[in-house]
Amino acid sequence: MKRLTLFFLLLNVIAYAQPKIAWPDHKKAVIVLTYDDALSSQLDVAVPQLDSAKFKATFFLTGDINYVTIPRWRALSKKGFELANHTLYHPCMNSNDNPVASESYTPYTIVREIGAMNDFLYAVDGKTSRTYAYPCAETTIGGKSYVDTLRKAGLVKYARVGGDVDAVVTDFKNLDLLQIPSYGVEDNATGAQLITFVKRVQQSSGMGIFMFHGVGGDYITTPAASHRELLEYLKNNKKDIWVATFQQAMDYITQQLK
Repeated sequence: MKRLTLFFLLLNVIAYAQPKIAWPDHKKAVIVLTYDDALSSQLDVAVPQLDSAKFKATFFLTGDINYVTIPRWRALSKKGFELANHTLYHPCMNSNDNPVASESYTPYTIVREIGAMNDFLYAVDGKTSRTYAYPCAETTIGGKSYVDTLRKAGLVKYARVGGDVDAVVTDFKNLDLLQIPSYGVEDNATGAQLITFVKRVQQSSGMGIFMFHGVGGDYITTPAASHRELLEYLKNNKKDIWVATFQQAMDYITQQLK
């Protein structure tokens, strides 16, 4: 009996150490939809689906945006979508078969590039507050972590890293605002797989961030039908799930923790 009592006391201590966030409008969890690399399929497939479901999302853009796509990204910003920083050249380790190798970078050069991308994005949407996603989910550059260099530079409010289906955020008190985990959706994910992640977030009363790339095209492709199925589930459960942009969700969380 004493052991059982100690067990429940320990559960209470853990619960107290990780207080639940009171989500807006009495919702039970938050889902953040993010899309990397400024891909055409996101504009052509994902955005129409998001518009149909009346959801806003975050797009982590690179310097690949151009005179053809910039007007479309600018229009999305005006509609409430978030345009976020994913560097100018998306440098990654050579092992990731990326056009720009990060081995020659230093923490200083990558942070300088992030600053230049902030200026580029300002020219697109006129906003000064920015969030960030690490290219290839790598927090190191040239063999060194650049998280603290980025933190000291003060260029971004929050930064997203990678992760898998276990990347459900519940411990907000100890969350590093520049290393926020997300679920990196793999190629050809099914709607059922995406919804399973959402259900785990609901059960935990926490936050779940999706990291998408292509939708119905491009690479690391989520089939259009799977993406639509996810949005339908979120729409049907909007009473319990808050779908927010990355910055909206994190601004709310940090305000709640004050």
